[in-house]
Amino acid sequence: MSLISRFDPWQSGLCTCPQKLTFNPYTGCDHKCLYCYASSYIAGFNECKPKKDLIERLKREAPKLSGEIISLSNSSDPYPKTERSTGLTRQCLDILTKNNCRIQIITKSNLVIRDDDLLKQVPSTVTFTITTDDDQLAQTLEPNAPSPSQRLSAAEDLISQDIPVSVRIDPIIPFINDQPKKLVKTLAAIGVKHITSSTYKVKPDNWKRLATALKPVAEKLEPLYFKEGERVGGNILLHKDLRMKILKNVRDLADAEGIKFGCCREGLERLNTAPCDSSWLLPKTNNHNNGDTVV
Repeated sequence: MSLISRFDPWQSGLCTCPQKLTFNPYTGCDHKCLYCYASSYIAGFNECKPKKDLIERLKREAPKLSGEIISLSNSSDPYPKTERSTGLTRQCLDILTKNNCRIQIITKSNLVIRDDDLLKQVPSTVTFTITTDDDQLAQTLEPNAPSPSQRLSAAEDLISQDIPVSVRIDPIIPFINDQPKKLVKTLAAIGVKHITSSTYKVKPDNWKRLATALKPVAEKLEPLYFKEGERVGGNILLHKDLRMKILKNVRDLADAEGIKFGCCREGLERLNTAPCDSSWLLPKTNNHNNGDTVV
């Protein structure tokens, strides 16, 4: 099985990302976010481990690249806590920058700024997930991830070095983080050009974690999901009208600040003002071939 594969993890019309490749240096993640969906289908998800023979396999696969976008990572974070000691993602980036690709980082970690020297060598963009700008709330929602304030500082640092940054306000959970006006204004002030949002999608394991940690909120959420919500592809989503209301609010806030917007896996792509994954921020290269090559 290849380390690098075509991005379409859900094989569903809900995924509207442009064509690209994906690569996860690690299996699992140690951030332990309450709302994580990947823990429902990856065994031992919290036991973050590097892929077997990671560096040797990537050295064999990377030379086959032909200008594609590679997204790191979509089923884990490329900067788990263990990356500070292993440096495996940095080694992977070093290999990728020596080959023909464009790089899209998706992370909750400020550690990405350690690798800004590599990211400046090829067309790159970084997306930070910033679910809330409240550090205390984030400590409950994302107990092992760096704080939102650290992520915002890292975003500002990368932007100052001309590495384009987008932010995922994701997932949006009613009664918790569904009023992101202050956060959107902060993002505009530091130069973020794109916001992607989606609503919380219930799976049995993430609901159990959330209901245990935030019982009063879960009691208000329960009818919205389990009575009025809708089942889509193994998830329970809020009713489409409520999702539209929540996400249109974020889109309108972004519009007011001159920021592009996309929503993720919602069936509401008509709200998008740019491709949902912010890949439009990537600098163009002469040999880009629209991702036609599969590794």
